[in-house]
Amino acid sequence: MSVLQQENHLKVLRLVDGNPHLNQRGLAEALGVSLGKTNYCLKALVDKGMIKVQNFRGSQNKMAYIYLLTPLGIAEKADLTAHFLKRKLAEYESLEVEIRTMQRELEGANDPKGLNR
Repeated sequence: MSVLQQENHLKVLRLVDGNPHLNQRGLAEALGVSLGKTNYCLKALVDKGMIKVQNFRGSQNKMAYIYLLTPLGIAEKADLTAHFLKRKLAEYESLEVEIRTMQRELEGANDPKGLNR
C-alpha cells in the first residue's frame, strides 16, 4: 500500500471511529475528496474487514448506515497511526535542520564581513 493510501485509510478510520453516524457524503467533505473516492476507500476497508456497515434499525431512511471499526480496524488504525507519527517526526526533524541552516545562511548574508559569527 502506498503512503498516500495509508494516509487516506488512516483518515477514514479516524473519522469513522470518532463519528460512526457520519454518512459517505459527510466523510467525503471531511476528507476533501470526491464521494466516489470515499466510496472506493470505504469499500476497500470493508472488504479487508476493518470496517463493518450496519443499517440504522429505527431510521426512517432505510439507506442510512452506521460505520463501525472492527477489532482488525482498531489494530490497523493504531499501526497506521504509529507509522504516520514516525514519518512525520522524521520530516519535522529534517525541517528543523533545514530551517537552522537557512537561518545561519540568512544571518551570514546580513553580516557580509562575518563580524557576528
